[in-house]
Amino acid sequence: MTPLHSTLKRALTIDGREYVLTLTQDALKLTLKGKRNGVELPWTQLVNGEAALAVALHASLGAFATTVKNAAPAPRTAPAPALAPSPEPTLAAPPSAARVRSAKRAKRKNAARKK
Repeated sequence: MTPLHSTLKRALTIDGREYVLTLTQDALKLTLKGKRNGVELPWTQLVNGEAALAVALHASLGAFATTVKNAAPAPRTAPAPALAPSPEPTLAAPPSAARVRSAKRAKRKNAARKK
């Protein structure tokens, strides 16, 4: 057998959606193509049998919730709870401090040019 020393990435298509499977020495990670966050499963959890619990947790959070465009919303049978989690987590990260500083610097330059 060949030991896994470096990261190994493979492309997958599941139900018409593109995914990237990343294998490392510590874990395997499945993400939507073009995204950073995904479902990560450490090898120890897989070996210890905790994988089923982790998969159930991710499924309940809707890690890869499918969205169908132009589909009619399903009728509600009961009112939603006040603090119900969103069906699909947001994957956008807040801007980094360096990006904010760069934007402020650009605004100051443009203001100085107008004077």
